Amino acid sequence: MAKKKFHISYGIIHIILILLAAVCIIPLLLVVGISFTDEQSLMSSGYNLIPKVFSLDAYKYVFTGAVSVGRAYLVTIVVTVAGTAGHLLFMSMLAYGLTREEVTARNKISFFVYLPVLFNAGLVPTYMLFTRTLHLKNTIWVLILISIASSTNVLILKNFFSTIPKSLIESARIDGSSEFRTFFTIVLPLSKPSLASIGLFVAIAYWNDWLTCSLYIETPKLQTLQYLLQSLMNNIAYLQANAGASASLEAAIANLPSESARMATCVLAVGPIIFLYPFLQKYFEKGLTIGAVKE
Repeated sequence: MAKKKFHISYGIIHIILILLAAVCIIPLLLVVGISFTDEQSLMSSGYNLIPKVFSLDAYKYVFTGAVSVGRAYLVTIVVTVAGTAGHLLFMSMLAYGLTREEVTARNKISFFVYLPVLFNAGLVPTYMLFTRTLHLKNTIWVLILISIASSTNVLILKNFFSTIPKSLIESARIDGSSEFRTFFTIVLPLSKPSLASIGLFVAIAYWNDWLTCSLYIETPKLQTLQYLLQSLMNNIAYLQANAGASASLEAAIANLPSESARMATCVLAVGPIIFLYPFLQKYFEKGLTIGAVKE
């Protein structure tokens, strides 16, 4: 068996990829290291990948706030899971319907689906819709329904469904399969790459969304993680800006793990969602390339 020849171009490509991976990984490791570093050591020694003085003060400060971080985690997880599942279900059903020739009004429906890509009503009409018409303010439903639809994702799924052989669907119909059964047992299993890719992007959007909570939620028990962490950072910035107002406030600021707390919030924010990548990475290339090609 002949050995494969080594080309210098392969080595250059590997070096470039290693450098790009290091550029992405090292800042993340630095944030984690800073979050576990004592504040005084951080001010005197600067940033280090490995903490010189290990401390959990930043995480203690974050988890002992006025609003429970655990409850905010629960709200965010529920919103992310429910919103992503609902988004994939409704958008895939709509996209599948637009690929069926039996739907006589599919061209007209497609026009109304793609119209929001060109024209967006804006924040004020959206706010009036969810508060005055649907009366969803201060409910968990507004956090879920705000991103339940996307015209772009319908287009990607529609193009992906168009690649499924029509003979397969016709064979299922001849065997007596209903449209719902065909959709859930044949079409969706074949569409795992596209669904996984879109699902991850939608889940990240739900997880990182803080604006919706700031606009529609006033009840502390429904605050999401991102909104809570941003409020925490705003409180730290306010205390630092007004440190000279009184001696007691200045003393409290001196013991405040401000910089390490900022990094701790970053770790808490990106930690859970980053674990989805290894499970869905294998679907990315196929899902995005096939779904993005227009026939």
